[in-house]
Amino acid sequence: MPELTALTDDAIELLTQLVQTPSFSREEDQTAELIFRFLAFRGARPQRDANNVWAVSKHFDPAKPTILLNSHHDTVKPGASWTADPFGAVVEGDRLTGLGSNDAGASAVSLLATFLHFHERENLPYNLICAITAEEEVSGANGIRRLLPLLPQIDLGIVGEPTQMDLAVAEKGLVVLDCVAHGRTGHAAREEGENALYKALDDVQRLRDYRFERVSELLGPVKLTVTQLQAGTQHNVVPDRCTFVADVRTNELYTNPEVVELVRGLIGAEVTPRSTHLNSSRIPLTHPLVQRGVALGRRTFGSVTLSDQSMMPFTTVKIGPGDSARSHTPDEYILLSEIRAGVQGYVELLEGLKL
Repeated sequence: MPELTALTDDAIELLTQLVQTPSFSREEDQTAELIFRFLAFRGARPQRDANNVWAVSKHFDPAKPTILLNSHHDTVKPGASWTADPFGAVVEGDRLTGLGSNDAGASAVSLLATFLHFHERENLPYNLICAITAEEEVSGANGIRRLLPLLPQIDLGIVGEPTQMDLAVAEKGLVVLDCVAHGRTGHAAREEGENALYKALDDVQRLRDYRFERVSELLGPVKLTVTQLQAGTQHNVVPDRCTFVADVRTNELYTNPEVVELVRGLIGAEVTPRSTHLNSSRIPLTHPLVQRGVALGRRTFGSVTLSDQSMMPFTTVKIGPGDSARSHTPDEYILLSEIRAGVQGYVELLEGLKL
């Protein structure tokens, strides 16, 4: 397909520009402009809200189901251990090195090329919307959550993240719990006061020993990890307050509010979730898209890493070029051959798909 090859070349050039343009979460205005221009130059009539950019297929028909192609253009900040220029976008052979190249620039530009490939086709059995959104790395309010109410009803979401083009048919959710154990101050030299730190340690031990009963075939058990603990003002005062944080990765067999109530029943500390909207997800293995992917030789798996998929209240699958193991690592890179295979892989999934 000469046209697809040209689109892929253009997508790689766009990725180079995106990597060269800092786009930390909540600071993505310049890369949003690059994506807007990329679509507008190719006649796709893009729209923009905040730093979210999207376009709708030319022959949109409300009577047809709608597929959302989504990835993100924000990045984390580079760590001190980078040896390459994070914004250099240096190409050496098949490798392009730079911040956001793998997570998730390669998926974003591959989905844009795929969308443009189908954009003007009149006989598609579905509509396509391509949305490249902001604030994914911080699960922010001005990313996909802000955009979804502006879109038509979505029947299926294809979320671009590095999966080596295998199908993540399930994804773990996340609940972060802020916990507070209360006691009473006293002098450390005497038997007085009520030590909130000791209470918290008892709670932490209960959480460490607890095992959630429902184990997912794809995602395994719910994983709870206490990651922070803080107490005390000085060495000779019994602390009357101790705070700790629990990171809970949920499977699809529990709702996030259900997990919160379970933890509250286990421990004596106050438990406050930072949010409950980052949900676990799962698509049936019998879904036409999954069946098509399997027929094309794609592997199915459950993903433990969080994405904007967690905020989509419709059926979704996560798939994209690159490798999740490279995300958020020094000298992050993507192979150009992975982008070419990614565009081809997305097109093969969508070609002739019937929902």
